[in-house]
Amino acid sequence: MADIKRFTTLKARLYPNEAQAELFEKTFGCCRYIWNRMLVDQQRFYIETDAHFIPTPAKYKKEAPFLTEVDNQALIQEHNKLSQAFRVFFKNPECFGYPNFKRKKDDRDSFTASNHEFTSGPTIYITRDGLRMTKAGIVRAKFPRRPRSGWKLKRVTVDRTRTGKYYAYILYEYTVKEPEPVVPTPETTLGLKYSMRHFYAADNGALADPPQWLRQSQEKLAKIQRQLCRMQPGSRNYEKTVQKYRLLHEHTVNQRRDFIHQESRRIANAWDAVCVRNDDLADLSQKFNFGNGMREGYGAFRKCLRYKLARQGKALIEVDRYTPTSRTCSACGMVLDAAVSCKNHRWTCPKCGAVHDREVNAAKNIKTEGLAQYQRMQKREAA
Repeated sequence: MADIKRFTTLKARLYPNEAQAELFEKTFGCCRYIWNRMLVDQQRFYIETDAHFIPTPAKYKKEAPFLTEVDNQALIQEHNKLSQAFRVFFKNPECFGYPNFKRKKDDRDSFTASNHEFTSGPTIYITRDGLRMTKAGIVRAKFPRRPRSGWKLKRVTVDRTRTGKYYAYILYEYTVKEPEPVVPTPETTLGLKYSMRHFYAADNGALADPPQWLRQSQEKLAKIQRQLCRMQPGSRNYEKTVQKYRLLHEHTVNQRRDFIHQESRRIANAWDAVCVRNDDLADLSQKFNFGNGMREGYGAFRKCLRYKLARQGKALIEVDRYTPTSRTCSACGMVLDAAVSCKNHRWTCPKCGAVHDREVNAAKNIKTEGLAQYQRMQKREAA
């Protein structure tokens, strides 16, 4: 098999000193400033000439000398991001909105810097207990795992969370042999159905049933909110309590993310193919009026499944969202005229008398349709 290029990201916790933290904050502000200035000039240029043009960051350094205090690569990356935002907007305006201005209050505090190789060495590299960056020097860091031999560092994104923690997302490029495609069979294929009650239901009857982390934290969150209502906004105690509130939410998000990665890894290793339905989760959320936490979790779960399966030569087969999986009998194939309500967890087929669990039955139909779809695709490629 041919060699293919792949990319992976290592996430490291950063512990900058006071000077490094101040430099990071300056860089966040300069990136917002340069983005907004380039966007204003692009709009003015378009009005005057009816053509699209984005100035480079070098244009603004004379009028804004503070831009020279931060890493120039971070400013160049903002130009690249804005150019990419306009490319996807012009390609499909209905799906991608027009680029917006960035606000310190709402926008994510982050910047990206590319790595460059010189005769003296790379501009960004990791040490035993730190990350060397331009202007900042060696920033103390904690790495959950190390890059393998042959991995090439491409760029680093520094991010500051709402709780004041700094993280580095280090992108590596490496070359591997293209994996042999794994041909799925009914015995080695898993069908999954999104479930509001169980996160997902599998065709073999397995249910995820992760803990309701946000619901478990509701009492603590309500207590903190009552405390905030009695405090003076902007006071020191108010800020400390807000930090507790943010830390609690961050802990909930980390719990959900940990479950998603562990569960997707377990499934990707155990099965040769996974069939899911291509549901519009945002539409389902509005239709049935349920919370966003598990909806967003299931969307991330599908993404993790896709790339973890692909790295092993396995397939994530997506079935059309309008396929009547819930009202089709998996035993005899009869399709009911009316949809089965979400409140009816069990129903009986009027033709063969089979009793079905609504979500497990849908997972079986998703698996059947996914395998048939895969076979049709293989026949088209062979022809």
